Amino acid sequence: MSIWKTMPQYIFLTTEGMTCSPGSSIDEPDVENCQVLGFAEGSDAHDALRRLLGRESWLAETGFDEMFAMQLASDDKWWFSLRKDRGG
Repeated sequence: MSIWKTMPQYIFLTTEGMTCSPGSSIDEPDVENCQVLGFAEGSDAHDALRRLLGRESWLAETGFDEMFAMQLASDDKWWFSLRKDRGG
């Protein structure tokens, strides 16, 4: 274990926007979803947002406005497949 405490990690998301599912044959988006805008660390969510915007200036040029942050409990990842994991 490190003697240096790291700052909390945050993920920033927006519910603005839509997407098409893989293999979709329609021109209109068919899936409401969240868009991941980025990840950042900070002493709190506001500090992490300030750091994210300082590092990812392209975000100001997008059409996204409303976003929310969630603090990440760990950097562990679990990968799943809808086809494989549901037995199909």
